[in-house]
Amino acid sequence: MEKGGVEINVAIREMVIGRIAIAELGGSITNLFFPGEPLPVAAAYRETLFLQEAFSQLESYLSGERRAFALRFAPAGTLFMQRVWHHVTLIPYGDTASYQEIATLAGNPRAVRAVGMANHRNPLPIFIPCHRVLGKDGSLTGYRGGVALKLALLALEEGGVSEGILSVSATL
Repeated sequence: MEKGGVEINVAIREMVIGRIAIAELGGSITNLFFPGEPLPVAAAYRETLFLQEAFSQLESYLSGERRAFALRFAPAGTLFMQRVWHHVTLIPYGDTASYQEIATLAGNPRAVRAVGMANHRNPLPIFIPCHRVLGKDGSLTGYRGGVALKLALLALEEGGVSEGILSVSATL
């Protein structure tokens, strides 16, 4: 599929958290798809060097060896969503923030539900670490990849390689 004359490439790999697909457009990652999510129909299904690097960094993160990603991202969303995702990327590895804190940073302290919706629509989960955003009381709330995966990602960041990330893969 072409978007503005540039072809969208999608690659799929089996990973510890299940079958993951990553899409790139013009040298930027645009989407990460969890198991069972619909994939773009009109895309070139091939693993480019850029997508190989994205999977390599994701594998390194999931094994506890990487704490930050060195890739170009181009998530599509509204201006508010972009602000939310920017502030989510600033949450340090192993730390969390509340939806309220992100809403305040994004310029609208009352927009807690909108922050939740922006996280739900985050096209780059894990890369844009919305799993680090919790309810005001510390509750896990939802996660596009499932609450069990959210918990496993938080456990991974808390203590390095976690049995939680491996055990969650059996249920995904």
